[in-house]
Amino acid sequence: MAYTDIGIDLGTASILVYIRGKGVVLKEPSVVAYNRDEDKIIAVGEDARQMLGRTPGNIVAVRPLRQGVISDYRITEEMMKHFITKATGRRLFGRKPVVAVCVPSGVTEVERKAVEDATLMAGAKSVEIIEEPIAAAIGAGIDITKACGNMIVDIGGGTTDIAVISLGGAVVSASVKIAGDDFDEAIVRYMRKKHNLLIGERTAEDIKIRVGSAYPRAEADYMDVRGRNLVTGLPKTVKVNSEETEEALREPTNQIIEAIHSVLEKTPPELAADIADRGIVLTGGGALLRGLEDLISAKTGINTMTAEDPMTAVAIGTGKYVEFLGDRF
Repeated sequence: MAYTDIGIDLGTASILVYIRGKGVVLKEPSVVAYNRDEDKIIAVGEDARQMLGRTPGNIVAVRPLRQGVISDYRITEEMMKHFITKATGRRLFGRKPVVAVCVPSGVTEVERKAVEDATLMAGAKSVEIIEEPIAAAIGAGIDITKACGNMIVDIGGGTTDIAVISLGGAVVSASVKIAGDDFDEAIVRYMRKKHNLLIGERTAEDIKIRVGSAYPRAEADYMDVRGRNLVTGLPKTVKVNSEETEEALREPTNQIIEAIHSVLEKTPPELAADIADRGIVLTGGGALLRGLEDLISAKTGINTMTAEDPMTAVAIGTGKYVEFLGDRF
């Protein structure tokens, strides 16, 4: 198979493109800036992300994927076309690529079909749909073909996918619509309630990355946060620490823990014993939240570790799945 065979991690927060033989060649936010008056797309990816919350009335910066599924079909198609062209470095004339696309494990047939159609319209010869936890496990370097239980928790932007994998398939899985975006929203709500400060999505994400924590830390980190004072309506700066973020993030992180518990409860005893030995593996951008490993370990009593490069694990796994297909045909 030619090098244009592609694996795409179609994420709510970002899109990663893996090309066979080259690895992950592109990682950009899944954001599109769109001019409503002229009905045309003016920016895609990082350029569009810079516009979030900063556009005039006729231009909107939108995320065409919500909670891991397509919410705006036409814009998703255009965005995928843009990324496939950018990743391959040329227009897709001549031979079309075989593309594997990753979707959350809980998607319906209709949502799966929408992803397939959008990929075909974006220039793919054929499309393979792969479930996120399977791709995450392959990308994390786990040999999923063995008769041994492995637990993967993939925390993306819109969904958290949890699965117990054995013999190349998911034995028990769950997909919950609580993930990185919900961490950001929880921080926005907390700042409004506790400090009377209105902040945007990008500022909330910045707080999460710089001082965010899911578990009490020995030493607190601090940062200055700028926003609008809801009482005076004027700009205001507030000092925020990691202890406050732990309080702000308690609700979404507890919901993820509950989902992990419910998957463990449904796991056959032999596989549960394997997981107790081997531990839980975290992947996805949400796995980078500090203290999350410690929190899951403390609540489940099972050793928890993060994959070497959690952000790219799903894209690499999707791409390797394409290679696996290539070896078969």
